[in-house]
Amino acid sequence: MSQTYGKTRWKRFALVMVPSIAATAAIGVGLANNALAASFSISGQKFKVYADDLQGDNFAQYGDVLHHTNDKDPNPKAHEAVAVSTFSHATIQHLCQSVTTDIPLLGKWTLQLHAGGDTKDKYVQADNLVIGLNSLEADAQFDNINIGQDASTLPSPAKGGAGLFGQTATHAHLTNVKQTAWSTSASSFTLNGLKLGLAQGDGAGVECF
Repeated sequence: MSQTYGKTRWKRFALVMVPSIAATAAIGVGLANNALAASFSISGQKFKVYADDLQGDNFAQYGDVLHHTNDKDPNPKAHEAVAVSTFSHATIQHLCQSVTTDIPLLGKWTLQLHAGGDTKDKYVQADNLVIGLNSLEADAQFDNINIGQDASTLPSPAKGGAGLFGQTATHAHLTNVKQTAWSTSASSFTLNGLKLGLAQGDGAGVECF
């Protein structure tokens, strides 16, 4: 890690929160403090996101849990530990999103979405972007980063529970982004050049990565 004039560069930065977010105590605290998990249900299907370039203002991140109802799960109210990443505004170049579903009698099919062109006027635009992820790889640069802030005090669209680990930066720039996530939400999401397609199968060549 090198730091110059309030900027931090982390090569091949893995955005994974501290292990304590997976602990039962952290789950209880998150729900008790009306964090994201208390009001947000997920399908139980992870999806992959790739982007050539992502830039976001007012980045914040904290640990939380999401819950989902899955009829195939013996425990129908399963919980997922996630790192919640938020931006007040984000621009994305060459976005790819894919999700694979195992369809009875038909096998695995993958829905793939592409958006965001080569020039700034064609980038994907998102306001109040909130992502619940469990893995991310990228080359990343953060401006004015503050690591270890109380998650309940983060200046972000969503906040974590009091006393939980958080971090914030005035600006984040990520390239070659590979992310696996459970959820994404935004107050507005502009997808320039949107293309949707279905392909049979999964893995390399069918999913985004």
